[in-house]
Amino acid sequence: MAEKNKELKEKLFSKRKNGYDRVSDKDCGAIEAYCTGYKAYLDAGKTERLCAAESIRMAEQAGYRRYERGMALASGDKVYVCNRGKAVMLAHLGTDTLDNGANIVAAHIDSPRLDLKPNPLYEEGEAAYLKTHYYGGIRKHQWTTILLELHGVVVKSDGTVVNVNIGAEEGDPKFIITDLLPHLGAEQNKKPLGEAIPAENLNLLVGSRPVEDEEGGERVKLAVMQLLYDKYGITEDDFTSAELEAVPAAKASDVGLDRSFIGAYGHDDRVCGYAALKALLDLEETPRKTAVCLLADKEEIGSMGVTGMQSAAFDTFMEDLCDAQDVPLRACFEKSFCLSADVNAAYDPGFAEVYEKRNAAFVNYGICLSKYTGARGKSGSSDATAETVAHVRGTFDRADVLWQIAELGKTDVGGGGTVAMFMANRNIDTIDAGVAVLSMHAPVEVVSKLDCYETYKGMKAVYQA
Repeated sequence: MAEKNKELKEKLFSKRKNGYDRVSDKDCGAIEAYCTGYKAYLDAGKTERLCAAESIRMAEQAGYRRYERGMALASGDKVYVCNRGKAVMLAHLGTDTLDNGANIVAAHIDSPRLDLKPNPLYEEGEAAYLKTHYYGGIRKHQWTTILLELHGVVVKSDGTVVNVNIGAEEGDPKFIITDLLPHLGAEQNKKPLGEAIPAENLNLLVGSRPVEDEEGGERVKLAVMQLLYDKYGITEDDFTSAELEAVPAAKASDVGLDRSFIGAYGHDDRVCGYAALKALLDLEETPRKTAVCLLADKEEIGSMGVTGMQSAAFDTFMEDLCDAQDVPLRACFEKSFCLSADVNAAYDPGFAEVYEKRNAAFVNYGICLSKYTGARGKSGSSDATAETVAHVRGTFDRADVLWQIAELGKTDVGGGGTVAMFMANRNIDTIDAGVAVLSMHAPVEVVSKLDCYETYKGMKAVYQA
């Protein structure tokens, strides 16, 4: 009887287990090689603009060319479009025409950060500061007392674009947000964690050396403004037409004595964005269905705006491709499949109370499927059909991709969103899948190298399906 029950368990029970019990030494070498490239991508792309530029550089190196409307297209062609410098769409035209649909992987390349306000520079207590407005869901206390870089663009009234990069190069100064010393923090300690650091206190310390003028006021502010003018030719009014972002200054790094993790800013969602891009660029042959990679902006604030997933930019790109084959866009979408490539929360035993362990994602268990996201009663989720889940798990199994399925925490504890529902609203079968992340939305997030590589394998399998 015991032997029979053992056979039944083998036949009927799920066989999910740690990925390192299933991969070979050769696989481990491939994992390391892949993650070396991923870390370089993170360091090069700390903002959505920088990430888009690096993605285009990689695509052009792989033979992709910028698409121009009306361009003749044929099976095997590789094209891309950049949407306003902040989002990228790429396509490898398949052997089938687009009336048979496309295989789409959609990720986002924006991450939580601190944006400068339109009138950011001020002087207080004979020091100069830049005021910020946080972007996306952050825990504000995590952004104090860490070194920060400043990246972005300043567009002058005559249209001149000035690229700003302060803090990334060797020898550059960094910025910081100060916090209260523990000796004077008794009252702050009594406040709830979410209220201890008010949003209006997230101000970058940028200088303290005044200009040589005994009589004038705002001497430190003037000195800082002069430095910016000397380097970039900008005045205070130019801040009103600028997009400047403060991001953590640390580079991506191996974590752990065994180097099995990567610690870095921006894993959410560049860990999936890189996988989606690299998988497309690494296709050895022309796929049967057209393979499309979408690297979107604005997901962290609801996918609004001209560079977000709710804009018409993606529809325009796909319609242009369809027009080249005399295929109605709606006919393409209804036969398409989309992997909404976004991260999930990895089980953290230090905070076990917020996870439902049977339905949590674990590091080293492979790419994580999420049938639905949203909050409470699945609000804000596309909730993939059973047929869609079966399609993707079958695709992964045939490609020997390690995968798991999970929810983002206990029911009613919280929740999250992705671009999935906006793809599904286009009548495209869609499901979420991505890497499980520790310390999500923190200035430094942590992911498993094995999970990164299995996510890449999974996305490549989707393109080839």
